[in-house]
Amino acid sequence: MSEHDEGISKRQLGIALAIVGAVGFLAILSIDLVDAGRPGGIGPAQSLALLLTAALSLIGLSLIPLGDAPA
Repeated sequence: MSEHDEGISKRQLGIALAIVGAVGFLAILSIDLVDAGRPGGIGPAQSLALLLTAALSLIGLSLIPLGDAPA
């Protein structure tokens, strides 16, 4: 194995987590917008999912500055 076969770097992992979190957050919000006529708005399950996807994005963003160290 060469020194470049270390697997995924912290930067790559951070970018992936940030993208997955952001897409999930937007998907959950868009589900609520599509069902706009439904009474109740965002419920507890959606709130929890929004919180978890936002946290996932923040964790991903915090990993990006760590550079090319192996994850």
